[in-house]
Amino acid sequence: MAEPIKIRKIGNSLGVTLSEHVKAMGLKEGDSLYVVKTREGIELTPFDPDFAEALDAAGDFMRRYPSAMKKLAE
Repeated sequence: MAEPIKIRKIGNSLGVTLSEHVKAMGLKEGDSLYVVKTREGIELTPFDPDFAEALDAAGDFMRRYPSAMKKLAE
């Protein structure tokens, strides 16, 4: 469901208020949201896409080199 959100002046900047959306995502003050550019526009996500990419690469390495991982664990 699309819901319009007003852009407002906040100090010398422009911003939006996402209080209900932030609560629905289980986030609280001090948490981070990442802005990800997509073909459709932007996406706000609490997950760091760069960290997710690094985690995928690490998982791939561990699957490809299990003996090296076993040796490192010793």
